[in-house]
Amino acid sequence: MNNIAIVGCGPAGLSAAIALHDAGQKITLYEQFDQPAPVGSGLMLQPTGLRVLERFGLRAQAESLGQRIDGMLGRVAPNGKVVLDINYRVLSNKLDGELYGVAIHRAALFDILYKAVQTRSIDIVTGKSITGTVYHGVNQDSDNKCTSQLLDSDGSLIENQFDLVVDASGSRSKLAQHSGLLKKPKMLDYGALWATVELNDSSFDKTLLEQRYKRASVMVGVLPCGQIPDQDQPLATLFWSIRGDEYESFRAAGLDSWKKQVVNHWPAVAGLLENIKTIDQLTHAVYTHHTLKQPHAPGIVFIGDAAHATSPQLGQGANMAFLDALALSEAMSCANEHEDYALLYAKSRQLHVRLFQAASYLLTPFYQSDSRLLPALRDSLFEPVSKLPLSDKIVTALGSGLISNPVRTIDNKVSRARRATKKRV
Repeated sequence: MNNIAIVGCGPAGLSAAIALHDAGQKITLYEQFDQPAPVGSGLMLQPTGLRVLERFGLRAQAESLGQRIDGMLGRVAPNGKVVLDINYRVLSNKLDGELYGVAIHRAALFDILYKAVQTRSIDIVTGKSITGTVYHGVNQDSDNKCTSQLLDSDGSLIENQFDLVVDASGSRSKLAQHSGLLKKPKMLDYGALWATVELNDSSFDKTLLEQRYKRASVMVGVLPCGQIPDQDQPLATLFWSIRGDEYESFRAAGLDSWKKQVVNHWPAVAGLLENIKTIDQLTHAVYTHHTLKQPHAPGIVFIGDAAHATSPQLGQGANMAFLDALALSEAMSCANEHEDYALLYAKSRQLHVRLFQAASYLLTPFYQSDSRLLPALRDSLFEPVSKLPLSDKIVTALGSGLISNPVRTIDNKVSRARRATKKRV
């Protein structure tokens, strides 16, 4: 059994705590806030993330609170031309069964994961802002194990020593910067305004994530996302693309001015906007892009956005974090030394992470940027390309996170490692 510290109580940290605890490790979670809580609105659980939640025994709970999503549809405003069309059904088969996504409010997902952590009696230390680690190498008092300690924000060392630190603190990870692996995250020009609204409008298909675009500088989206615990009201996440340097001018112009812009681009959302009474109901999200060359250093492993952050355009964030958590727990179950399981974890995630980081970096400017050329290419080429053989399957595999079959890749890498370990023994 290893003594492991996990920094961060978001989806990455909570899922890692569950996975590693269930693999027989001793876990302590560290959270900077006095009370762990979710941040943001709805998100997409792709088929990949749902498979991981199923292994944790949490899929049924997520589906009961979330909203099944069968596809994503994006149109150009005002002519309605389709420039994004993802249909999960085209990938359904006898082996995997019917495929779909589940949109869920972050508060609902947090509730599921947090209660699972509490049920497992995992220790949670709150009010600690961890800024780095100190790696001690071999500790004679710990059976010659290499240990690490956590640095608090005041520069003091937290007394406990750990066999491993898992950084799940997000895209602006201070631990990744302290390790020297992350110099400075690349800030993306465009972020978004997010709001949770009641979904009572029958004009919206609850099984679709829908978006409207004007070039790539304007994007309005509606994501039906189920309900939050102990409430029956169906909800949706409404989001609006915005440049980071335009946020202050947006606030200065006021809520009514913004609503007029949104309705001008997509009149059908007018009813949803009635739910938004104050400007503070809109959360401003800014995005970064980075991929660590190696998601580990002596005594520490990086998962989720701390290891690979990007725009949410492909809807993969939480799913990538779940896959990281699964890969790390599986790697630790069949390797004895830190170098072994850190490398195995990195190798089992390398292909999938690189594919989707590259895809997100290349595709995001077609939907969020100041470019005029890229959205013009998107608008003119999407329809003829979509008619090519297998194009619908390729697009859907990309949008659903299933390219490279990441869960099977993890299983295969770990199985080979187990066989190799047995041969050495």
